[in-house]
This record gives sequence, C-alpha cells and structure tokens, in this order.
Amino acid sequence: MSWLKDVFGTEKPIIGMVHFPPLPGSPLYDDSKGMDYIYEWIRKDLKALQEGGIDAVMFCNENDRPYVFKSDFSTVASMSRIIGQVLDEVKVPFGIDVLWDPFAAIAIAKATGASFIREVVTGVYVSDMGLWNTNVGELFRYRKLLDANDVKVFFNISAEFAFNLDSRSLDDIAKSVVFSSLADVILVSGPMTGEAPNVEHIKLVKEKVDVPVFANTGVKKENVEEVLRIADGAIVGTSLKKDGITWNPVDANKVREFMETVRRVRG
Repeated sequence: MSWLKDVFGTEKPIIGMVHFPPLPGSPLYDDSKGMDYIYEWIRKDLKALQEGGIDAVMFCNENDRPYVFKSDFSTVASMSRIIGQVLDEVKVPFGIDVLWDPFAAIAIAKATGASFIREVVTGVYVSDMGLWNTNVGELFRYRKLLDANDVKVFFNISAEFAFNLDSRSLDDIAKSVVFSSLADVILVSGPMTGEAPNVEHIKLVKEKVDVPVFANTGVKKENVEEVLRIADGAIVGTSLKKDGITWNPVDANKVREFMETVRRVRG
C-alpha cells in the first residue's frame, strides 16, 4: 500500500469532496446564474478544503439529480472547463467522480491530470435510477486506450441508493473484484450520501483483500477515529459542509477541526 503515500503524501489519506452545483443539462441547473456562478462555488469550496488541511480533493457532479448512468457531452465539457479554470489553485492530489458514468470520469481525469476516479464499476443493482448494470472490462480497455493507466480506479462496491443483486457477502465480493477486476482501492459505503458504513463491514473486507480499503460515506469528526483504526483512508463530503447539509458550501472551520482529529489518529 506504499503507493498511497506516493500519491497522497500520507498514510490514511482524507479526500474532501468538491461538489458541483447543478450543471447545464441537469434538471436543477439555474440558467440565470450560469457557469460563472459554478466556477466561483467550486473555487471557494476548493479553497476552504485546502486551507483546512485536507489531503486530497475529488470533484463530483453531486447535484445533477436525478442521476443517470450515461453522461451527456455537456456534463463532461462543463466539469472539464471548471476544473481547468481552477487547476492553478489545486495544491493537493485530486480525483474525479461523475454520477454514474465511469467512462466520463476517466476521460475528464485524463484531460485534467487527475490521479484517481471513484465509480461503481462492477455488479448489477436495483436502484432509484432503475436497473443498474456495469462493465468493468470495457472501462479498463478505455483507460488503456486513453493511456490513462496511471489513473487509479476506486471501486465503490456497495453503491448508494441501490441494492446489489449479488447474493455474496460484501467481503467475498471485494475479494473477487480485486482478483478479477484489478481494483486499486475498495470503497465501502453507507446506504446513501452522508450515511456511514458499518465499521464491521470495512473490517471484514480488509481481511479479505490486499488493496487499500476506504470508508466512502458518512465519516465525520465524531467517528473518524473509529473508522481510521480499520480503514486505510476516507472520502468525506457532507460532514464538512455548513450545517452538515450536502448541498451547502464547505465550512473551512469544520475542515480544520476534522483534520486536527485525523492528525491525532495518524500520530
């Protein structure tokens, strides 16, 4: 797992979410505010996370609800444009998450120089968005085609807003996808954004795989010590927002307090 320190500069890294406001083409996009509003929002959230001492950030179109399985050109173009505009201000490693299109994520990662993507790339689910199928083989061939093999793929194996049709235990699924699907990181999620996974599930998965295992949702100052005793890192979004609401701006003070706790845990 030495590559974690190579990429993030620390063991047990914390990745803070930079959530995009609704983008052009999504139902909640506000035409009256336009792209300049989105740019300023992203810039401020990025600044708050970095000033708070975050180890890495991940850009995500979190508010493009309802979610789809295949992004359109406007999503890829809009995210790439805004990330390109703030690249000079990004001082930490960064990743990409496009809900829920891993091909779009790897394309944006290649174009912007991101170090990793987070996606659901294996399994079949019944979800809020309908029947959710995946194709990890095609994704990795696309990654090879783009000459993007240096972009790590974080596998979310317990998708939010969905029920996995696979009857195997989560730890058996993790062991299988590490062997068959070349996972760089395994992510364990709660049932939806902002809700914590079961720490016992993280422990069971870690016992079965030889790649890093991260907590993907619901990590906050109150539980991060418990989580990091087991997990190799965490992705944090909602708990760093003002009033703990996913759609609010990042609260720099919450980031500082959270990372102070993390540093104590890491020693």
